[in-house]
Amino acid sequence: MSDMVKKLRERRGQVFEQMKAIADRGVEENRNLTAEEQGQWDVMNEELDQLDERIKSALDTEQRARDADDAFNRLHGGKKSTGQGPGDGGQRGGQGAGDGGNQDELRAWMRGETRSRYYDVRPEGRIDWRGIQQRALTIGAATGGGDTVPTTFYDRLVQHLIQNSAIMQSGAMVLNTDSGETIQVPKTTAHSSASIVAEGGTIGESDPTFGQVELGAYKYGTLIQISRELLDDTGVDLEGYLAMQAGRALGNAFGAHAIVGDGTAKPRGVVTDATVGITGGTGVGGAFTSDDVIDLFHSVIAPYRRSQAAVWMMADTSIASMRKLKDTTGQYIWQPGLQAGAPDTILGKPVLMDPNVAAIATSAKSIIFGDMSQYFVRLAGGVRFERSDEYAFDTDLVTFRALMRADGALVDLTGAVKVFQGAAS
Repeated sequence: MSDMVKKLRERRGQVFEQMKAIADRGVEENRNLTAEEQGQWDVMNEELDQLDERIKSALDTEQRARDADDAFNRLHGGKKSTGQGPGDGGQRGGQGAGDGGNQDELRAWMRGETRSRYYDVRPEGRIDWRGIQQRALTIGAATGGGDTVPTTFYDRLVQHLIQNSAIMQSGAMVLNTDSGETIQVPKTTAHSSASIVAEGGTIGESDPTFGQVELGAYKYGTLIQISRELLDDTGVDLEGYLAMQAGRALGNAFGAHAIVGDGTAKPRGVVTDATVGITGGTGVGGAFTSDDVIDLFHSVIAPYRRSQAAVWMMADTSIASMRKLKDTTGQYIWQPGLQAGAPDTILGKPVLMDPNVAAIATSAKSIIFGDMSQYFVRLAGGVRFERSDEYAFDTDLVTFRALMRADGALVDLTGAVKVFQGAAS
């Protein structure tokens, strides 16, 4: 971590303590904040937001610099794709370039030095007999050995996808499949139960209730244009640029559906399938209290709220309101992360911001909490890139098309994930 980031985090801690002191004075004197105190609070709250953005930007810049160095300094390797399309028995649109394992091959394809019109980027790792690779998707931490592991182009792309989707950050279960046919995933709607049985009495039958959810492969696409001069400049990190642009665009599109998608020609969002854990009070425009937050926390079944994948998700405006809440002992329920890269927490669980979660309003589901490993994301066939020199011929731009097929749904409906809903009035 650079000295600049350390100084920014020190300043963040100072601002937070100043805000806490202002709020504590009001509580101790049993009064509302004065106009002067409220003005100071608003200014410091704005500075806190700006510091958060600067810290994130600085950390992202440092990571990009490390990625660029890795791209040119480490040894690359990987298998080549056969270039066969389904059912064509041979070549499709020219030869296929590869599967994303060889960065030199990728750069050559991007610059038009091969005859291929497309390039398939697929995840590495073991696929089981069903054609599925299961894993919890997270960004590797440098302190946990992340810097010692070579980063493939696929991993770099997915890292940007994760950064732009709270669902992907949260520890959702990801199913990587080679093809895109519909797969059936069992979902739990009720658990079995037991009771005391008298001697010689009949033991009642109680079976868990299961259903099925179908995970398809909805196609997401984006166009990325790069100038010929940029492609010809050998000092430019082309792989990093393409991975960043594609990952952000695809992550934003899929991330919105993973939160609020209704399942009609799109994935089912977590809000769509989650049940209401607590409803707010009336006459407050859908706002929540610290008691509401605590009740929502305990509305999630204990094993799920103790899970490492249990997180909070809400919009930025809701986070601003959450920061001001205190529990019955006068302690802030919001606790800032104390280490670089560590998330802020509420009741010991990380907080993720997602603009697709509803803002505070009457009847709005403005807070999500629960075990996000029970949300399944299906990624089919990796990411396909296609290249065109003709699409923007008059401007001398090379156009890349990135295509990803994905779906998602919550597979445990027994209380693994709950939402807070504002009162109707």
